[in-house]
Amino acid sequence: MARRLFSAAGALVPPVPAPAPAPVPASSSAAAEAAASLLPLLPCKRRKKLLKKLNSPRIAPIEPEADRRVPALDAVLDRDAAFRFLSRARSFMASLPPPHRIPLAEAGKLYRELGFPRGRSVSRAAARHPLLFTRTTVGSVPHLAFTPLMCSLLEEERRVHEELLPARVLAVRKLLMLTAHRRLPLAKLHHCRAVLGLPDDFRDRVRDFPDDFRVAVDPDGLHVLELARWDPALAVSALEHDFMVDERRVRRTFRFSVPHRRSMPLDGEEAERLDAATTFPLVSPYTNGALLRPWTPEAEKYRVGVVHEFLSLTLEKRALIHHVFEFKEELGLTRHMYQSLRKQTRAFYLAGTEMNWAVFLRDAYDDDGVLRDKDPLVLFNEKLQGYACMTEMDPRRSIAE
Repeated sequence: MARRLFSAAGALVPPVPAPAPAPVPASSSAAAEAAASLLPLLPCKRRKKLLKKLNSPRIAPIEPEADRRVPALDAVLDRDAAFRFLSRARSFMASLPPPHRIPLAEAGKLYRELGFPRGRSVSRAAARHPLLFTRTTVGSVPHLAFTPLMCSLLEEERRVHEELLPARVLAVRKLLMLTAHRRLPLAKLHHCRAVLGLPDDFRDRVRDFPDDFRVAVDPDGLHVLELARWDPALAVSALEHDFMVDERRVRRTFRFSVPHRRSMPLDGEEAERLDAATTFPLVSPYTNGALLRPWTPEAEKYRVGVVHEFLSLTLEKRALIHHVFEFKEELGLTRHMYQSLRKQTRAFYLAGTEMNWAVFLRDAYDDDGVLRDKDPLVLFNEKLQGYACMTEMDPRRSIAE
């Protein structure tokens, strides 16, 4: 049945729930709209200044049409921004040798690594999460360190990563099968480890799986991860799996329409049949995209399918466009992907600003912006964010939870 839709060429227990749900911040797009509503009330000079700021790529939303925005999904990115210090500081300080502490004077210079705004105080950022970060004095030097609760949570996170390691190896194998030459630079994989749900030491552990991966050095001296063997059973996309369950829903997901003039009047049913003729069969992302002629409908179907499959391999079925284009050369993507993704409104949602936007898989989220199928690591992150929002520990709750 799946052959009619796709053209085949070549080929734990969950952690304890969070103590309190993390509050979702107000959408940044809503704040921009509120600021824009003040424009008629401002003097000319201040109006020009605010208008210039609102039109900046840092502020302007990637989705220009307000009626097409989904506030629940926009708020997901605002939540990420609210917990940026928590996620980056946790990862950076966990990589330090025990007891995982750093002098405050040195931490104040690492604003990129620790995720706080440049020129701001790192102590102030850490004070927002008093249950997870603390200030200690070693000798006479103040240090930023983890609390005992944070250390216990990090140990729990290591156990979760250990239990999920076979599934992560499988996901990386599928990602390598998506690439043109079945290889990826290890540095790129390490940079996107949080998006893919990989442990921080994954690039050091790939040699533990000689049947799946090989590590080579390219002519530029970069360490490259190569696929050791091709598995036809893995060369099945998420869309093909879903097609076997709900064929009708998958057929409605993508639409590669045929432009026609008004002199060719078509009703809704006739236009749908015409679009279906050019939309299907889709092109499997596990085919060799280099064999497709560029700028053809088949090439666009292939690239859109590759992005869909990449997002299905991510931890939260979404990724910033910078993370997607980290693998631009390996996945055969082009700079015109924005136009291609924006046309597929049933499959993808674009959120964020023109400078930094993200791609969501629509079907992976419900109407409230909640991930339908949550990975155990996602549940752990929600638990961690719940503790980050607390100012004091409930005496009835033990740290072992």
